[in-house]
Amino acid sequence: MSYTKFLASLIRPKSVNLNKIRSSPSRCRSTVASPDRREEKEQQRQSEGCAVVEADPVELITQTKNAKDVRLNRIHVDFDNTEEAYKSKNNIELLRSLLVFNLCAIDILVEKNKELMELSKKLLGQRMFEKLMKMTFYGQFVAGEDHNSIKPLIHKNQAFGVGAVLDYSVEEDLTQEEAEKKEMDSCISEAEKASPGADHREKKYKAHRRFGDRRGGVISARTYFYADEAKCDNQMETFINCIKASGGASTDGFSAIKLTALGRPQFLLQFSEVLVKWRKFFNFLAAQQGKSDMTALEKRLELELLKESLTQMGVGARDDIENWFTGEKLGLSGAIDLLDWNSLINDTTKMSNLLMVPNLETGQLEPLSNKFTAEEESQTKRMLQRVDILAKHALENGVRLMVDAEQTYFQPAISRLTLEMQRKFNKEKPVIFNTYQCYLKEAYDNVTLDVELSRREGWYFGAKLVRGAYMYQERDRAQEIGYEDPINPDYEATNRMYHKCLEYVLEEIEHNRKANVMVASHNEDTVKFTLQKMNEMGLSPTDNKVYFGQLLGMCDQISFPLGQAGFPVYKYVPYGPVNEVIPYLSRRAQENRGFMKGSQRERSLLWNELRRRFLGGQIFYRPVY
Repeated sequence: MSYTKFLASLIRPKSVNLNKIRSSPSRCRSTVASPDRREEKEQQRQSEGCAVVEADPVELITQTKNAKDVRLNRIHVDFDNTEEAYKSKNNIELLRSLLVFNLCAIDILVEKNKELMELSKKLLGQRMFEKLMKMTFYGQFVAGEDHNSIKPLIHKNQAFGVGAVLDYSVEEDLTQEEAEKKEMDSCISEAEKASPGADHREKKYKAHRRFGDRRGGVISARTYFYADEAKCDNQMETFINCIKASGGASTDGFSAIKLTALGRPQFLLQFSEVLVKWRKFFNFLAAQQGKSDMTALEKRLELELLKESLTQMGVGARDDIENWFTGEKLGLSGAIDLLDWNSLINDTTKMSNLLMVPNLETGQLEPLSNKFTAEEESQTKRMLQRVDILAKHALENGVRLMVDAEQTYFQPAISRLTLEMQRKFNKEKPVIFNTYQCYLKEAYDNVTLDVELSRREGWYFGAKLVRGAYMYQERDRAQEIGYEDPINPDYEATNRMYHKCLEYVLEEIEHNRKANVMVASHNEDTVKFTLQKMNEMGLSPTDNKVYFGQLLGMCDQISFPLGQAGFPVYKYVPYGPVNEVIPYLSRRAQENRGFMKGSQRERSLLWNELRRRFLGGQIFYRPVY
């Protein structure tokens, strides 16, 4: 189904029918991870930071190649060379970094940062307060107030091999009560308000006032709350300006967007629940065939057994079920996998006013909720149109678009809409990148399924791998509301998941040159792991298939040595007016305190470079570019 038809299908009422599942034989390489033969080393649990951590051995998809197959000219990057790491910074900038990192490691300052900033504003006045912020926290983590003022920094970083992912980081300064009210109003449909509890919704995918303020327990990620359609249009225009600024600043830039900024989140909640319930139904049927222990891509339903199960469950008459399953290659395989199964959703979601889901007890299709109002249907349509407009602008301006990940109750819909954009816009080159949060238990399944779909359909796979920004919030919500915690049990498990997903995509790049990945991590050990695998697989930085990403103002000892060694590396560059970015900075200071406490290595390297310059007579050092 084309992207245009997919968008249309989500907003056009149509009667329910189980038409057909296209079936194709599996053409993917094995997704079974071979056991790592080394004993696992004990790794100290810590927040993701720049400090070097001893690598946990990961389950390798393939064993290391023979030495004769490995490139002779192995690439090595020295992350201890402070002269190279900080050559783009003058001494004042190094001193500012030291000051900010040390202040962020003091608990009382971080806890009271909002009150202290308000007091400073009253004592100093608005003008002096802004100057103080630009000399410290704002100057460290934010590039400037608008797309013109950020250009000098972007051009300087480019001169030293580091690109930019532009991110307009303005947030509303809402109280908790205001945020909760906006969230509840925008996530509950008129039908739910009229008849609460009359639908078939799962509690995970329903709005809960206790967690209405989605800013709580979030690391770094900015948060949007729905107000009205005019505001969504304004935020779309902001993203368009960001895309244009990225295209004007460089030839290979990125821009970041969030789908919750582009429409009413009610649709994301409901569509996510539809997608998850169809996947659960597939797993339920797979368990009936004794395949519950297989990986997502290995599960292949035997067609005759599937037809028999559906008939016994009363889903339809035998003759009707026979007609549902068609496909040119069906006779060759005699089975369908999860990707084939997902095509069924294309037919059952041809309405926004009647989302249908399977009931695991009866097997019958039933409405997820009552009909949308005309206004809710119109809001859904406009949200999809805004997404399409942004993708077109990215393509026209030569910019790659990063779609940020969000909470797990929104993410299935976000990933599916992103995948549909990739199907349309990634035919000739990678334009749209999806984000995979590797602290999720299902991260590997999500990555492998999307990679396999891109291979079958022939488009360019684009991924950004992150550890995740919503861990504390997700865990609290799951425990409070009563559903399974979606997060890996500990930091070491997340490390293993990150490396497992990363190695799978790297192998896909090795075998099929249409895959692309951004390693978005401040963990030096993960970066070294990536370089090691690239060397083993013979992947060159000039292939421009593997990118690295870190936040502006953090981990320069990783970003700049990589850039100067020829690797595509990018800083996530927030920008916006001082007062409007303060809420974002305030929360980052609070939620990144663990990182700042763990940044002793970065502080040590900064001191070493300052000492080297002072002893070498470079007191007034200025970068040359």
